[in-house]
Amino acid sequence: MAIVWLVLGLALLWIELHHLAFYALFGAVGAFAAALTAVVAPGAYLAQGAMLIGVTGLGVAALRPVVSSVYERRHPAGARIRGVHGGLVGQDAVTLDRVASEQDVGHALLAGERWLAISGDGRAIDAGRHVTVTAVVGTTLVVWPIDGLFPPTDSSTELNP
Repeated sequence: MAIVWLVLGLALLWIELHHLAFYALFGAVGAFAAALTAVVAPGAYLAQGAMLIGVTGLGVAALRPVVSSVYERRHPAGARIRGVHGGLVGQDAVTLDRVASEQDVGHALLAGERWLAISGDGRAIDAGRHVTVTAVVGTTLVVWPIDGLFPPTDSSTELNP
């Protein structure tokens, strides 16, 4: 059973290295603690599971805030760790096709990946526009044009910047 815990721990470390949200890191530490418990008490499956849950929970509750604040202070870009998708907020992207409301979802290219995208206020943004991510809803980016201005909805309407 120790091998299973080790493989789980390594998989969680791999996930953490790709997301840097500092949740999977503590799951990996919990899995390694469960592996150590499995070496000491091979048949104590309940103790192994309790070790996994206890160490993971303690790490997330007590250490994650500290690790996140240290990372924020030392990261060269001053990145903020705000959950799984929180680091996407404030990033620049490019619309791949027309992006509008939740009923008219488009796509944006962010960090080399294609994402679903909607406009921040539902007005259409044409393809090829540079946008800023203002929020993430599920797996959909909420975007706003970099220049902050939308084209008027008709020729008689002026938008105030």
